[in-house]
Amino acid sequence: MDTTIGSVPTASDAAAPPPAPAAATAPREATLGRHLARRLAEVGARDVFTVPGDFNLTLLDELEAEAGHGGVRLVGCCNELNAAYAADGYARARGGGVGACAVTFTVGGLSAINAVAGAFSENLPVVCIVGGPNSNDYGSNRILHHTIGLPDFTQELRCFQTVTCYQAVVNNLEDAHEQIDAAISTAIKESKPVYISISCNLPSIPHPTFSRHPVPFFLSPRLSNQMNLEAAVETAAAFLNKAVKPVLVGGPKMRVSKACKSFVELADACGYPVAVMPSAKGLVPEHHPRFIGTYWGAVSTPFCAEIVESADAYLFAGPIFNDYSSVGYSLLLKKEKAIIVQPDRVVIGHGPAFGCVLMKDFLHALSARLKKNTAAYENYRRIYVPPGEPPLSEPGEPLRVNVLFQHIQKMLSANSAVIAETGDSWFNCQKLKLPEGCGYEFQMQYGSIGWSVGATLGYAQAAKDKRVIACIGDGSFQVTAQEVSTMLRWGQKSIIFLINNGGYTIEVEIHDGPYNVIKNWNYTGVVEAFHNGEGKCYTAKVRTEEELKEAIEEAQGPKKDCLCFIEVIVHKDDTSKELLEWGSRVSAANSRPPNPQ
Repeated sequence: MDTTIGSVPTASDAAAPPPAPAAATAPREATLGRHLARRLAEVGARDVFTVPGDFNLTLLDELEAEAGHGGVRLVGCCNELNAAYAADGYARARGGGVGACAVTFTVGGLSAINAVAGAFSENLPVVCIVGGPNSNDYGSNRILHHTIGLPDFTQELRCFQTVTCYQAVVNNLEDAHEQIDAAISTAIKESKPVYISISCNLPSIPHPTFSRHPVPFFLSPRLSNQMNLEAAVETAAAFLNKAVKPVLVGGPKMRVSKACKSFVELADACGYPVAVMPSAKGLVPEHHPRFIGTYWGAVSTPFCAEIVESADAYLFAGPIFNDYSSVGYSLLLKKEKAIIVQPDRVVIGHGPAFGCVLMKDFLHALSARLKKNTAAYENYRRIYVPPGEPPLSEPGEPLRVNVLFQHIQKMLSANSAVIAETGDSWFNCQKLKLPEGCGYEFQMQYGSIGWSVGATLGYAQAAKDKRVIACIGDGSFQVTAQEVSTMLRWGQKSIIFLINNGGYTIEVEIHDGPYNVIKNWNYTGVVEAFHNGEGKCYTAKVRTEEELKEAIEEAQGPKKDCLCFIEVIVHKDDTSKELLEWGSRVSAANSRPPNPQ
């Protein structure tokens, strides 16, 4: 049976332009650019993050012209990298829905490609639209500006082929609708970025294939092989039911598998303790009665690693085991004890493996076959000791990072979302206890420093019902700072904690050197310059707990309708013990000598 894929109205769509009445039909509506706008709106990408360039200007005109007809809004960004980061954040806020950016040929596309690669690594369907060369220039042997000076227009395409799951080069009108529809539907089906290049002379031209009411997307749902599913469930149930103290661990690929609800259903049914891998934080409700925290090897939530690694059976749903998530490949796990559930494959111990089995179907079916077993959770309760509170600060004492995050914890609610930048914020934000409904995002697989500024822009643009709290280091902020001006322009109300500790702290812990020290900025001064009297903005520079309390009270009270930027000045050596341990192990893994020949 076919399933219609369309935009589901949410609170975040409240500001989307209303559809025009039928009487407003105009001849120019049947253009390529307007068709693209309607397609993006149909799949929920109601904001397109853009940077203008001479190859995409007509396309932007057409996208903008459709705004009053249920189309899209253009969110102008400061550069292409940030625009694509924003599309990444937008997709995350929509639960892995579609995000989109539009840039110009080669100089724009190659600037955006780093962020598109990050979206690929995180299984996010980002549509990267590029205004391409005039259709008459293809095959002409001409040299165009914005290129590397060769009469070959495929350089950008070839670069994108490795970081997107589909590429469409639209340089004629006859099959343009097919190429656009194929690209967007592939992004949805594969949950990966796609690349669409549109010749600059085509967007405003009408064509009979661009009807005012496009045929809706109908995507055949992916189905499990029923015999394989039954065999996998039977084998897994036998494996787990004979275990004495089994556990469940959620991984990041649960999102792309749409399996988060099925995972919770399984957890409710079996009675096992529930942990998450660090990159899956936010995918499992932390108010679950048997949630035990983050499993991250030697830097796990206290008492979590002891329970996971002492289990005689563990089910990992959608894991990614890389050098970061495995703390330099130091996890104390044994393959023969593990059931690894990937989006469409289940592997039990050293075998057997069952293909064509969807994760959500497997977890749902398994929940009805497991015996209740709370032994491992009872062990956890037996050894668990509640965490202590940071020591009280003396009046005027320099602010400590653990005190900062104690106050951030108190700010969280169902109406908030946390964005954690690469660095020490990874480890401090992992310790936050997320209330029911609180969002959480960070980019662990790709770990691109500076990602969070653009992602905060995109997330806040999609999630109008949440106030984003971003924790960003000074080094990361310097990479992408200018997009704060776009947040101000669009009236966003996020709270940014700029943690100023004088450099690239995470790099220091992996391998120190003078290159990790950066020029200190007057960060609040930079944001005030971006503000320039336009929009609502509040800044504060805090050095003590008293000043922090005052700034947070302002941000949540009189300045709740403002973008709030709080620069937190801490000592350069005030880092979490988890980062120190993690950095040491990752450094050791990176420093292994070559294997003997």
